[in-house]
Amino acid sequence: MVETKRTGADSVPVANQGAAPPSASMVWDAWGIQAGHQPLPAQIRDLLSQVFGVSGDPVARRDEGDVPLRESVLTPAQRDGLVAVVGAGNVSTDHRDRLLHAGGKSTPDLLRRRADGPQDAPDAIIAPADHEQVVAVLASCAEHAVAVVPFGGGTSVVGGVDPVRGRFDTVIALDLRRLDSISHVDPVSGTATLGAGLTGPRTEELLAAQGLSLGHFPQSFEFATIGGFAATRSSGQASAGYGRFDDMVQRLTVATPSGTLVLGRAPASAAGPDLRELFLGSEGVLGVITEVAVRVHPRPETVGYQAWSFPDFATGAAAMRTVVQAGAAPTVLRLSDEAETGLNLARSGDIGGNAVSGCLAVTTYEGTAAHVAARQAEAEALLSAAGGTALGETPARQWEHGRFAAPYTRDALLDLAVLCETLETATTWSNLADLKAKVTAALTDSLAAQGTPPLVMCHISHTYPTGASLYFTIVAAQTDDPIAQWAIAKRAVGDAILAGGGTITHHHAVGTDHRPWMPDEIGELGVRVLRAVKQELDPAGILNPGKLIR
Repeated sequence: MVETKRTGADSVPVANQGAAPPSASMVWDAWGIQAGHQPLPAQIRDLLSQVFGVSGDPVARRDEGDVPLRESVLTPAQRDGLVAVVGAGNVSTDHRDRLLHAGGKSTPDLLRRRADGPQDAPDAIIAPADHEQVVAVLASCAEHAVAVVPFGGGTSVVGGVDPVRGRFDTVIALDLRRLDSISHVDPVSGTATLGAGLTGPRTEELLAAQGLSLGHFPQSFEFATIGGFAATRSSGQASAGYGRFDDMVQRLTVATPSGTLVLGRAPASAAGPDLRELFLGSEGVLGVITEVAVRVHPRPETVGYQAWSFPDFATGAAAMRTVVQAGAAPTVLRLSDEAETGLNLARSGDIGGNAVSGCLAVTTYEGTAAHVAARQAEAEALLSAAGGTALGETPARQWEHGRFAAPYTRDALLDLAVLCETLETATTWSNLADLKAKVTAALTDSLAAQGTPPLVMCHISHTYPTGASLYFTIVAAQTDDPIAQWAIAKRAVGDAILAGGGTITHHHAVGTDHRPWMPDEIGELGVRVLRAVKQELDPAGILNPGKLIR
């Protein structure tokens, strides 16, 4: 159950379908790159036809060259100010560039992009080369009344990079992907200083050359950037072993219209409130993160794999709690509920030759051979005693092989007029079952009331000593207006999450989609605190309008 891993750059994890080069842009109307998109197998299309009544025939999609965009309103004075900072070659109003920066990759984003009619898009794309140019761009935009949307990989699924203009006529996308270097590595302290524009794969490639790894692998890993990870409080699939991204951050460099902040002088400090916390999760509303110093670790010598079956979700969740609270958590620890387990079986057949009933859990362990062996033995004894049945390593390996490919499946479902969207929350262990039931009921009732009974699936994706996250996937037939269809369901489930004691978002961030619930999440006084901070850092209000706070 233990695999020896190479420590060179060739062992960087990639998806099972068409892995993207480090600088690749995603296609304009779907997730990922074109090579990753494959039609669903015939048996799955037949199943969708039976369950949701869809034809199984793909919906025609437009060529990007045929998509009308709102005309750019960048004025000559605004353009001249930006060109003076970054050069004419790094200010683009090209149709394709604007289309590729027209928003994120949520299901509503993609439904809007695939709809007929003109598409909104930034008036220009600006690509600064370094921190100083970012500061100067912000100064120019404040002077010329231009809204600024910081843009990394474009992977937001909550409207976080949508080109909202707010009270401004002009909006630009500030593309940070030229900030793509590692400026310093301290192997003694175990830190590395990374440019905000580095993608996940490129970061791992550069660190691997020095025998190191960041170990942050969210589903957006192939395209999302270091700055985006920090600005959204991203949580990777190996969070049980390495923590969330905000746990890894040691220092931030932030550009604001009011100046530069460099925050984080030591591993820990008592020098007042930690101002890094203002920018971790701030989504570019308070400032633009340009550089991040993070904790890194040696690339693991070995990886251990083991999958488990539990008779039901409650038993599996209790087993996970036992392991985490004992301090014996694996590097990866995930549990699918009965519905998600069943669908995964339907897609892949009998997993690894083992008949699985109930709920499937996946565990992996990384480190030295001795460390992995000890951790795996301790965790497996606890999981077995808590009611788990070991299934061997094959299901865990299968999960790892395809762990970045789920958004491609979402897009294949949209192609068949099947609505598919995800959402996530977190709560305490004692409230977990009740919150799961309330969220499932809110989704089921709100969609069924529209004549489209859904399939609602859930898994525990991240764990803590005091609680865990719940990640839901929802599949239903589309109505004639799927954007409105999902908006009704989203409102119902957002209200259910807050009423049920959960957080409105665990790792997807706030963006535009979750902003209505922020007063309930942090209180009206908390909202006023954030507004006051924004007024000090961004007095003209140019940074990412419409996101995070009203």
